[in-house]
Amino acid sequence: MRLPGEVSLREVGPRDGLQNEPPVPTEAKIELIDALSKTGLCRIEAVSFVHPKAIPQMGDALEVWSRIARHPDVRYSALVPNLVGARRALDAGLTEIEVVVSASDTHNRANLNRTTEESLADLRPIIDLAHASGASCQVVVSTAWGCPYEGDVPVDRTLSVAQAAVDASADSLAYGDTTGMATPTRVEELVARTFERLPGVALTLHFHNTRGTGLANLLTALQMGVTDFDASVGGLGGCPYAPGASGNIATEEVVHMLQDMGVSTGVNLDLLLEVAARAERMVGHQVPSQVLRAGPRTRTVAG
Repeated sequence: MRLPGEVSLREVGPRDGLQNEPPVPTEAKIELIDALSKTGLCRIEAVSFVHPKAIPQMGDALEVWSRIARHPDVRYSALVPNLVGARRALDAGLTEIEVVVSASDTHNRANLNRTTEESLADLRPIIDLAHASGASCQVVVSTAWGCPYEGDVPVDRTLSVAQAAVDASADSLAYGDTTGMATPTRVEELVARTFERLPGVALTLHFHNTRGTGLANLLTALQMGVTDFDASVGGLGGCPYAPGASGNIATEEVVHMLQDMGVSTGVNLDLLLEVAARAERMVGHQVPSQVLRAGPRTRTVAG
């Protein structure tokens, strides 16, 4: 098995993880991000500049962003739904933003109250604004493998959305498995066809573990040369507009697996597990992470 020597993980727990929980106090969010910043993670999606009426859990984004202790070795980013959100993020000083559009029209309507085509038409102004501000913009294609309302999303449909993003000068792409409908064979097909159609594209993959295939999907993509992945501390996450979309792959489970396979993440697993335990206390319920429950594979018990 040939694998890359290292991968880059983007921690999405503070945004994707907490948006699916009852509102968490601002101070606790800040403490979580600051703790994650000390684990060796190089990228953290810290906040989302959505309208507070749409997702009240992210209503304090500006305060959170202004108060975190920004680590010099960490790149922080924000998710934005539209041009208004992009302006808010850029005015706040973000230098990396992600704009989301669903491959599924039904999910896009539920998530953004507009069609996929309407969201695609807005990409160029958002990306131009980001570039004019000296920032980068990644386009996140949600429901890339399937939609809870429509079922399987054809690969050609996802590729057409990805192509539109590249045509609009997106700096990179991300594919989101919003409700955990991907399997290794489906990951292999979409990634292969993406690399064929869009050679050289910078691609991040965002897997949910809804049906238990998250790590298998990641390993499949890793073997194909993908080295950028999203993950969420404790396995927190979901989508308010996607019923049954349980948590993302747990960051500590990814680090634990890759570390044993000789693939570097730059993350201190012991510190990360401490943060996962903190996140569990913060949300007040057991999180999905099995590595948090059982500990690393090297942990032994007293005889």
